[in-house]
Amino acid sequence: MELSKYFQKFFHSSKTSGILLILCVFLSLIIANTSSAEGFQNFLDAKIGTEIFHLNYSLSVWINDGLMAIFFLLVGLEIKRELVEGELSDIKKASLPIFAAIGGMLIPALIFIAFNHSTDYKNGWAIPMATDIAFSLAIISLLGKSVPNSLKIFLSALAIVDDLGAIIVIALFYTDSIDWLSLGVCGGITLLLIILNKLKVTKIIFYLVPGLFLWYFMHHSGIHATIAGVILAFTIPTNVSDTEISPLEKLEEQLHIPVSFFIMPIFALANTNITFQAEVLDHFLSPLSLGIIFGLFAGKVLGINLFSFLAIRFKLGELPAFSAWKEMIGAGFLAGIGFTMSIFVSLLAFPGNIENQDISKISILFASVLSGIVGFIILKTKKKSSLPV
Repeated sequence: MELSKYFQKFFHSSKTSGILLILCVFLSLIIANTSSAEGFQNFLDAKIGTEIFHLNYSLSVWINDGLMAIFFLLVGLEIKRELVEGELSDIKKASLPIFAAIGGMLIPALIFIAFNHSTDYKNGWAIPMATDIAFSLAIISLLGKSVPNSLKIFLSALAIVDDLGAIIVIALFYTDSIDWLSLGVCGGITLLLIILNKLKVTKIIFYLVPGLFLWYFMHHSGIHATIAGVILAFTIPTNVSDTEISPLEKLEEQLHIPVSFFIMPIFALANTNITFQAEVLDHFLSPLSLGIIFGLFAGKVLGINLFSFLAIRFKLGELPAFSAWKEMIGAGFLAGIGFTMSIFVSLLAFPGNIENQDISKISILFASVLSGIVGFIILKTKKKSSLPV
């Protein structure tokens, strides 16, 4: 099965950035457990900005709300391209990743709720729903040609649908209060962006400038500012031409390197600086920790394969070419690598509660590493047969 040029670029940048992310996690953990920990945290807490426009925030807020909005802009561009001309544009090809992603979000959330429905941790139900596409593709890339391209495409499409689900969850369930005036301004800016699209304006700058104001008012509306990146992405013009490069494709290509090799590593450095204190480790077997670990490690693979089986059973989809259920189980475990996306959701689920955030982060790291190792072993030990790629 031939890979499209866009998927080849996407796969290559994702696997490379995944390796870089691993290094950043190790560096952040080392800093957090040495004498440099306090200085590093003070650096992240340092205020940057101006009070004139109410934009005086800590460095960590600029990373999580500002830089991550650019990450979600890229995610939105990838989702739109896949819907218009990629793997999700054909309902027959898209049905299996869509059903698998739904199962991979629903079952982990239910497992978490089963552990935490009567606890103070129940707001974290969406943490194990997420899949970190960069890490997942980094692991699968290490397997080389022993994994068919169709399975790589399936996992990527599944992760993109998963990202869309995470975006919807963030917008609907992790908003405490809404400033309706600011939200109304966001609606007006969105309408302007849609009009520009309908008028076939192709200069990206005419979208990015309103996009900055969209981010500002979204941030002040109470809805997480990263949603502005997704809304902006869906208004950028695209096409289905194989010869003409659309504004969406241009912007997507321009963003891949800074997002993959700057924004995501910075996010990992800033948000995995976990100090292994006794009180945090004592909660490693708490309902919060168990809900995340079992949700990611067991829930993902169970949900993905159960819903895939049902889709195939009712002739709504078919297994990826040259793949069997063993490959699907391996891919299901790799989807259990929640890492950056799960950590991002944990920050929204427990705002200001550092202890719960740290317990969540340790659990996410443990479950992600375990899922990655098991998924790699399953796919590596498959029958040695010649797989067309």
